[in-house]
Amino acid sequence: MGLFFIGASFSGVMSTILYVLLALVVLLLMITIHEFGHYTFGKWLGFKINEFSIGFGKAIFSKKRKNGEVFSIRLIPLGGYCAFAGEDMDDKDPDAFNNKPCWKRIIVLLGGVTFNFLSAIIFSFILLVSFGYDIPKVVNTEKNEAYVAQYNIENPLEPINGFQEGDIIRAIDGKKVSFITGNTFANLMSKHTIDDKFEVTIQRVGEKDLVTITTKKFDDGQTEGGILGIVSTPYRYGFVEALRDCVPLTCAFAWKVLTFLFMLLTGGVSLTDIGGPITTISVVAEYSQSNIANLFVFLPLIAANLAVFNILPIPSLDGARIVFTIIEWIRRKPINRKVEGYIHMVGLFVLFAFVIFVDIFNLIF
Repeated sequence: MGLFFIGASFSGVMSTILYVLLALVVLLLMITIHEFGHYTFGKWLGFKINEFSIGFGKAIFSKKRKNGEVFSIRLIPLGGYCAFAGEDMDDKDPDAFNNKPCWKRIIVLLGGVTFNFLSAIIFSFILLVSFGYDIPKVVNTEKNEAYVAQYNIENPLEPINGFQEGDIIRAIDGKKVSFITGNTFANLMSKHTIDDKFEVTIQRVGEKDLVTITTKKFDDGQTEGGILGIVSTPYRYGFVEALRDCVPLTCAFAWKVLTFLFMLLTGGVSLTDIGGPITTISVVAEYSQSNIANLFVFLPLIAANLAVFNILPIPSLDGARIVFTIIEWIRRKPINRKVEGYIHMVGLFVLFAFVIFVDIFNLIF
């Protein structure tokens, strides 16, 4: 018995470690995609690139190409960068960042955000066709023991509320179930109390049109998923449906991030609701371990998060660099390169200090 518990504990620890590593790979992938966006647009527009690095700190692998570019993998896998010549100081090379036209620099600076957003669209498409999202599909209509006892049902095998296996729930009270519009299934159902009768619009196999049935919400005594007396799974989209909705879904994720940031600035959320890279890794690992489908929800969400966050005009981020470039374009001369460099450097230290603080805060509280 003792050996069994030791083996079970060891297996659990190893499983947790593997999911943490998987979450770390996901975060690193997102950052690499972002930096590769800068790299791709930089190469396309003829910028001189000194180094493309995955991770920070001491280099554990480094290779120099014939054109002078260095590709590195560094010790701390919580970031990365694409270093352009003349990015933070004057450089006489005509292909240096500081010598390129402002419009080209803006395109390169937008490259990371663009690649993050495009990857979020691709990940959203994969999510919809592989696992589905939010729209429930009925997989079981058998009454559980709690329901039978509560409602004194004589025939437990009779379908509940008129549902059949395979039914796809499309609307509640005439409102389409859609994360994109904010009408999630959970939100629409939360408006109804126990034994409250209402209409549910379903798409049934063999039916050309949508079917509306009158049903009721009840307390099954077990799970929230049983509030209609059914067991459901997310409806997996068809190819064309996913292609149609992947962009709106990505925009909805991005809007959620913007809304969250606004609430953070206005005090609508606390420090316990946010986190840095370590918190992100732990959350992704935890939810992925409970259900691997959750990982595919995080992929477009994190990608959209990085796109939105990096476009903000915060020193050291792409948004602030774009602001400085636009000012230079209007003034027809740059702000002192050293001053700008110091501003970005201070911004980077403040940003690092903030994410470290919120990570430690979350670990403690």
